[in-house]
Amino acid sequence: MQLMARVRNYLFTIAGILFAGMGIKGFLLTNKLIDGGVTGTSMLVSRITNWPVSILIFVINVPFLFLGYKQLGKAFALRSAFAIACLSLCLEYLNFPEVTHDKSLASVFGGIFLGTGVGLALRGDVVLDGTEIVALSISKKLPLLKVSDVILLSNLIIFSTAVFFLGIEPALYSILTYLSASKMVEFILNGIEQFSGLTVISAKGDKIRIAITNRGRGVTVYQGKGGYGKDGHINDPRDIVYTVATRLEIPSIKREVLEIDPSAFIVQHRVEDITGGLVKKKSKHRH
Repeated sequence: MQLMARVRNYLFTIAGILFAGMGIKGFLLTNKLIDGGVTGTSMLVSRITNWPVSILIFVINVPFLFLGYKQLGKAFALRSAFAIACLSLCLEYLNFPEVTHDKSLASVFGGIFLGTGVGLALRGDVVLDGTEIVALSISKKLPLLKVSDVILLSNLIIFSTAVFFLGIEPALYSILTYLSASKMVEFILNGIEQFSGLTVISAKGDKIRIAITNRGRGVTVYQGKGGYGKDGHINDPRDIVYTVATRLEIPSIKREVLEIDPSAFIVQHRVEDITGGLVKKKSKHRH
């Protein structure tokens, strides 16, 4: 089982390197566009200094890999260093076709290929861009800043610099590249079955629980009391039903809940990661 997991991780990493190489060399470099993060910084420095982007991607990532060694362990840092080194060699020695010179197409599809590569590499338990490592480190030292805030600030600096050195139009296309790459990474990691959490507070919680479990979904039931009342007193006890479902199922679950109790209070939120529990539907076998 462990061997299969390692093979799968290697395949994800190899595919990620090839997709990222295609995005960088086949779309972005030929159209003088950049991405965000360390990859974008490497491409920008390459444009300014004429140093090979293949070397810069590895050199600029080294400090972040050292942070990864401190924060996430030796094995992760070594795997990521090897993957980034392979990406550098890929950019240096592999020939990728120049697909288009239309900057709109290049920015979107370059971002899609690059984002797919980064996402596949993350599924292979490595990083091809050390931005998130340094963002994690900074957020731990400065609790007021979240990882997403640090990434956003770093990219604002990169694209502001790009406006100065590349011009407004290439910088705007580069922002489009970053946005499409980010969305693609999110899609690769979360997939079409992106999960949402649903909390339902209702006096008819037991009926709602049965309706959800009949769909093959697991639920957790809490006991709560209504805290709103004109006289300031706590209202009658009621069930709080919590479940996790795909975003495609959520609308129909909400409709069914409201049919049972039109006054039910429903809170929906996005779920980033799930471990354990009944998340996948139980298959119904016919005997």
